[in-house]
Amino acid sequence: MTFLIVDDIDNMRRSIRAMLKLINFGKRFYEATNGREAWTMLADNGLKPDFIICDYKMPHMSGTELLHRIRSRPDLRQIPFLMITAEANMEVVAEAAEHDVDAYLTKPFVTVTLEQKIKELLERMVNPSPQVIHLQRARELEEKGDIDNAIRETTAAISANNNASRPYRELGRLHVKKGDLKKALDFFVQATTINRLDVVSYHYLGQIHHRLGNTGAAIKNFSLAMEISPRHYDRALKFAGLLFKQDKKKEAEKILRLILRNHESNADIMEEVAETCLKHGLVALAARTFREVMRHDPERSYLLRKLGIALHMADEDQEAVRVMEKAIDKFGEDIELMLTLARSYMRIGMMIRADKWANRVTRMDPDNSEAHEILRRC
Repeated sequence: MTFLIVDDIDNMRRSIRAMLKLINFGKRFYEATNGREAWTMLADNGLKPDFIICDYKMPHMSGTELLHRIRSRPDLRQIPFLMITAEANMEVVAEAAEHDVDAYLTKPFVTVTLEQKIKELLERMVNPSPQVIHLQRARELEEKGDIDNAIRETTAAISANNNASRPYRELGRLHVKKGDLKKALDFFVQATTINRLDVVSYHYLGQIHHRLGNTGAAIKNFSLAMEISPRHYDRALKFAGLLFKQDKKKEAEKILRLILRNHESNADIMEEVAETCLKHGLVALAARTFREVMRHDPERSYLLRKLGIALHMADEDQEAVRVMEKAIDKFGEDIELMLTLARSYMRIGMMIRADKWANRVTRMDPDNSEAHEILRRC
């Protein structure tokens, strides 16, 4: 067998490799220091391991994000995936289950435990249960566009074992694809009745209620999903959006801060959160987050413009003018930015500089009423 071992701790990778050799598992071993590096090996370099052992918490890309990407690829999704985690609390287990992890091990573990887990997963892979076979067929039919037969196979999976929430969840998802939201709601409710930790079903219930205009029910279900698995940033952003619509700004801010805490090394997610903060008037948090994003990734200097505007809105004009001057030097003339710069200079009593930028706006847009008002006041 070929193993891919993914962990940001060098000693941990060496230890797992030594255990595998001790139990005589594996002919070839590949290693990656984080999920992003592993994904490059799988998606770009064409590596097709027989088994993946992966840490849960890593910089750049976590184990669950790597698992999500693997499960979305038909050529990779059947690879057994064993998650290694320092703690098996409800949040970790729910997040891993959400992305269809095969099994997980809690650190520290011994060689015999690793051997037992690998054998269990291989046995399940070679001899899948009738329910798993039906669900695999349903997935293949869905990918071919045959939703009706996918529903039949998923219904057969329930007949094989009606004590599992996953087939009900899959039926809900398939009925969403068909546009039958009423039936989808019923199946997702059944899934959560069987498994109170079925976070995916709560997420879908939140989305459906939101589409139907039932904001209260949407918030309730997104809240339940967030309680179980708060790390899912896309769900958290949708939830924050609903809270803003309900004028629950403080609650929405707490959700956004939670996203930032859980994804402090992911510049893309942090930038999206900063944009959301700016849009909804959380300007101090927006400015702080834009700064942090550029600290993580200096190449994102295009954010200087938004940082300057956020600082102006937060009444931090001394720093705002410095940032906006730099943004204009770097990216050229921008009427909105020049007007904001003029307003900031006015607020700190530097009328000559305010006059300069308002004049530049009138040369570009002679009828700009705000620029003329700034010139009059100067």
